[in-house]
Amino acid sequence: MQKLKENLEQNGFSVYFAQDKKEALLLSKSFVDKAPSIGLGGSTTVVEIGLLNYILDKKDIKLYNQYENGISMQENTKRRREGMLADLYVCGCNAITQNGELVNADGSGNRVAAQIFGPKKLLIIVGKNKIVPTLEDGFARVLETAAVKNINRMNAKAQEAGKEPKYSINNIANKFAYINGDEIGRTHIIIVDKELGF
Repeated sequence: MQKLKENLEQNGFSVYFAQDKKEALLLSKSFVDKAPSIGLGGSTTVVEIGLLNYILDKKDIKLYNQYENGISMQENTKRRREGMLADLYVCGCNAITQNGELVNADGSGNRVAAQIFGPKKLLIIVGKNKIVPTLEDGFARVLETAAVKNINRMNAKAQEAGKEPKYSINNIANKFAYINGDEIGRTHIIIVDKELGF
C-alpha cells in the first residue's frame, strides 16, 4: 500500500487510508464540512460508508442532488451540470492501478468529466477491491466487474419502479476516463481497507 500511495502522490493525488467504513466517513466529513457546494457522482461506496446520508442531512450546503425522488429528467440533467462546477465533487472509482492511475467508465459521463475538470476539489472514496496491478487490469475490471454489477443494479431499480430494464454494456459504460495526474491539492483519495462498492 505504501508504494501505491507514493505512486498516487507522484501523480498529484492526495491519499488517505482508512481501516474501515467508520474511519472513512470521519475522514470524508472533514472535506464535506468545508465545502459550500457539493456535486455527486453515483457511487455505491459513498452510500455504504454512510457519506451520502450525511451529505443529504446537511442543511448548510448547496447540494446538487440529481438523485432526488420526483424530479424531472430536465432537472436531473441541470443538477448534473451544476454539480460539475461545485466546490467539492464526491464520488467513487472503478479501478486504481498500482502505478497510481484512475480508471473509470460512465453512462452519462458527468462523473468522469468531473474527475477530469470542473469542481474545485474532488473526493474519491474507494475500497481495496478496486486496486489492480496494471492499466489493462483496470479496464478489464471496469468492463467485467463494475459494469456488470451496475447493469444488474440499475435494471433491478428500473423494474422496481415499473420501468423497462434498458441498461446494458452499450449504455452503462460507454464513456471512459484514464487519469494519471492532477493539479496538486485538487483530488483527494480515501482508500478503505475493506471491499466496497462495485
